[in-house]
Amino acid sequence: MKKILIVDDDMAMGEMCKELLKSKGYASDAVTHGKDAIEKVSMNGLYTIVLTDLVMPDMDGIEVLKKVKQHNPNIDVIVMTSYGTVTNAVEAMKLGASDYITKPFKRDELIIVIEKILQLQHLEGEVDRLRSELGEKYTFGNIIGESPKIKKIYEIISNVSNTEANILIQGETGTGKELVARAIHYNSTRKDYSFVKVDCAALAETLLESELFGHEKGSFTGATKDRIGRFRTADRGTVFLDEIGNISLSVQAKLLRVLQDSEFEAVGSDEPIKVNVRIIAATNADLEERVEKGLFRRDLFYRLNVIRILLPPLRERMDDIPMLVAHFLSIHNKKNRKKVEGLSREALTKLMSYNWPGNIRELENVVERAVILCKGNMIEPVDVPLYQEKIGALQDLSGKSLQVLMDQVERQIIINTLELTSADKEKAAKLLQISRASFYNKLNKHKITELL
Repeated sequence: MKKILIVDDDMAMGEMCKELLKSKGYASDAVTHGKDAIEKVSMNGLYTIVLTDLVMPDMDGIEVLKKVKQHNPNIDVIVMTSYGTVTNAVEAMKLGASDYITKPFKRDELIIVIEKILQLQHLEGEVDRLRSELGEKYTFGNIIGESPKIKKIYEIISNVSNTEANILIQGETGTGKELVARAIHYNSTRKDYSFVKVDCAALAETLLESELFGHEKGSFTGATKDRIGRFRTADRGTVFLDEIGNISLSVQAKLLRVLQDSEFEAVGSDEPIKVNVRIIAATNADLEERVEKGLFRRDLFYRLNVIRILLPPLRERMDDIPMLVAHFLSIHNKKNRKKVEGLSREALTKLMSYNWPGNIRELENVVERAVILCKGNMIEPVDVPLYQEKIGALQDLSGKSLQVLMDQVERQIIINTLELTSADKEKAAKLLQISRASFYNKLNKHKITELL
């Protein structure tokens, strides 16, 4: 079990902190001398946080900090200071302290600081572990994650892959719809046959019909030879129709016939062609809304929507970011012949605080750029410029309730204010003209404490 070591020459303060931590489920020890603290850290490898007072006889908090870091740089040190020694706290931060807290402090303030540090330790540990252990345990093809929402996707894929059910995958751009479609195909009985992707948004109506169903020579201007089309190419395999919400009503009618009768005619031909294909469709549009507006056939929607998979945006599965980063680091190190070992705590915090309007695709682009431009063996915040940081929380407003939008705006305002005050919570609360208690409640509500 990880433990916290409390160092304070005021025995009552040490015991109070110990009891508080115990009430929250944290194991801790308390000592009254810096030398005792260094001895315990040297002998006991379980301490991950040292909470030390700055002003103590014999060995002060700055010296404790230095010696702890010499012994183990990975131990986080939090310094406790009074109003008169804030300058010393700033010095401690420069020497490697993870945070400081000003006496007298409220019980909740200490817990918030401790939990923030433990959360960051967890994230760092995930990146290190996953860089060497990433494998099939938490992956399905190239779908990466272990958050509850992604585990639910794994479960659905496992349940539907070996069926013949048509699948509709819905999600924002960049959430991995094609990865899910490929995972279903390659875990099905059709895996030895073709997986054929058609980008329905990239082709005009006439070209899309020919692309899907083929055409005969001379059936239209430019048709200089026969074309078999994607459905015949995918016979006994899978057709993945990406952005299916963009297809015209006439193409929808032919597609419905394929779903109902497993046959169609090529453009310019009256001869029916039989095929055995499974259809997986994907869209970032609200198909039900398009049905109501008469833009999408209701009968086709029901045929496609036998099984619906809703992919969460990255901002709803932030716990997966360390795992995704580890995965992309491995890929782009190899691709670019680089040896970037990982990313700093500050860089990871920056990634975890961003709203990711471009989802996983944007995250991969950011990691690839960082790998290429990183000058050392660790990615730093300067290597991960996030051009939409300030407005990220306001992206993609459609379909969200007023309360959700207000929460997004409030969260971004708080983050911006903390940046303005260099994470000084008291100053931030004053700038926002709210009480300190209310401010801490909002930090917890929006999980901003994990990002500081």
